[in-house]
Amino acid sequence: MTETALASAPGPARPLPRRLSAWRKRVPILVGLSALWVLIMVLTAIFADWLRPWDITRMDLAARLAPMGTPGHLLGTDELGRDVLSRLIQSIRVSLVIAFGATLLSAVFGTTLGFLAAQFRGWVEQLVVALADFQAALPFLIMALSVLAFFGSSMTLLVALMGFYGWERYARIARGLAISASAQGFAAAVVQLGATPARVYLRHILPNVASTLIVSMTITFPEIILMESGLSFLGLGVQPPESSLGNMVGFGREYLTRAPWIMLAPSLVIVLTTLSISVLGDWLRDRLDPTLR
Repeated sequence: MTETALASAPGPARPLPRRLSAWRKRVPILVGLSALWVLIMVLTAIFADWLRPWDITRMDLAARLAPMGTPGHLLGTDELGRDVLSRLIQSIRVSLVIAFGATLLSAVFGTTLGFLAAQFRGWVEQLVVALADFQAALPFLIMALSVLAFFGSSMTLLVALMGFYGWERYARIARGLAISASAQGFAAAVVQLGATPARVYLRHILPNVASTLIVSMTITFPEIILMESGLSFLGLGVQPPESSLGNMVGFGREYLTRAPWIMLAPSLVIVLTTLSISVLGDWLRDRLDPTLR
């Protein structure tokens, strides 16, 4: 056989199974399914306007409490004849926007305080640690209920309020890791070269502690989803005509025996989303922690 024929002949298909086997070892099936579910939720939130079959405020009293599988209403309708699937899609967008915004705000606020405590030490460090201890001991749900009952509920206030949940976790982590990184040679060398403290922390220390902070964000994210769902369930979260996952559960509890799909659909999304993000967070912690390798 000529060299041209040998080059064009199909080779053995052994590398593909090996690659698949290696990929499965690196990414367990449960982690892959969790990542797929989170991706579906993110895409649903982004393209909610195109995915909703009906407007969330469109009422059809003649079709109220229609069961699942009804033509035109895949997940049925609620007590006002509104399409449950359309409201569920919009609720996913609202809940994820609140959770993402609050998680990002909490991470930035806590990390900034942690870096300030590591930089100035002394009374600044004592103040940050005292605030973190006070925040950890404060019943956040009771405080959130009080603030929302007094000032009223709005999307901006809800995101800002949720953003103060869990910031002490980031502050402690950032402070400890920043002190440890500052004691290493690369940080001292950069300081002697004339770098400002802001440049040292943002360009050199932050990239070295980012993996730990990202894992902490995957832990805080589902907690904020559950917190927002609880507030909306109690009637102090997202207000009608807007809809969120907790809002749907709160309104659907009155029809649990007659129309369980109203409450079960958002409840299932809450459970699967928080579980998926928690699984991804545990996997990232194991992959990014050098002491576990």
